[in-house]
Amino acid sequence: MDIKNVTVAGGGVLGSQIAFQSAYCGFNVTVWLRSEGSVGRAKPKFERLRTIYLNTLEAMKTNPQAYCRGLAPSPDMSAEEIDQLKARADAALNNITFTLSYEDAARDCDLVIEAIAKNPEEKIAFYTELAKHLPEKTIIATNSSTMLPSAFAQYTGRPEKYLALHFANEIWRNNTAEVMGHPETSKEGFDKVVTFAQAISMIPLELHKEQPGYILNSLLVPFLSAAEELLATGVADCETIDKTWMLATGAPLGPFRILDIVGLTTAYNIGIMDPRSKDPGTVQGKVAALLKGYIDEGKTGVNAGEGFYKY
Repeated sequence: MDIKNVTVAGGGVLGSQIAFQSAYCGFNVTVWLRSEGSVGRAKPKFERLRTIYLNTLEAMKTNPQAYCRGLAPSPDMSAEEIDQLKARADAALNNITFTLSYEDAARDCDLVIEAIAKNPEEKIAFYTELAKHLPEKTIIATNSSTMLPSAFAQYTGRPEKYLALHFANEIWRNNTAEVMGHPETSKEGFDKVVTFAQAISMIPLELHKEQPGYILNSLLVPFLSAAEELLATGVADCETIDKTWMLATGAPLGPFRILDIVGLTTAYNIGIMDPRSKDPGTVQGKVAALLKGYIDEGKTGVNAGEGFYKY
């Protein structure tokens, strides 16, 4: 395994999860953030993840339903084996450092996973500056769920070592990793990222061509958008929409519970990529205004303690 030192850019919902899971699996992890304020907002997410990992592993001792594929290789583990995994989870933060410095983020880095906001200008600025500091060996992967790697490859300074690595939310439980290259991505770089995904207990899902939304979000985003439109146009409240979906399909969660897990800021950033969202008279504009209202009140989802629901 060539990859040992991993830098995760961004400490949001998925950035924090990717970093913590990588540290849990024994990698040296650096989290690059823009400001001291970002560090202050990120650190509680990591503490929350440690608590989730410890509590879930403890529950696995007596409850088979608590098993999570990203935390343990098998549901049939002894209490002693689970305690060893708990020790790993408890120590994971010791394998994570936080930095505001591009130089520190790039130093001896084998893999960068970019998980910053879904803003093309911010991504370009990040890649352009990062390229000045990276060792030649470093592979860059973006966790962007909607933007194609070919749109940014030229700014990385190493298009053949740039591709997408997209994770599902709650990666300790939903342990998928979509690996998607662009026309210039080398097979060697692609294969190394697949191997890394396996090493952090993910199931790699290899895409054969670029696709906006990859596999997961090509299915999920239209579903969530339909729910948002029903709410924004006054058809029904979020509780009724969720109840309808859960009762009719047997799904454990409705779309608004899922949106709270994903994070309303992420949903908003995806929505405003549609030019129609700029017109408040359109359905897309009403959805954008709805989400913006929640965000402005600090109701951004589970991590904030409140989104469409309270936690």
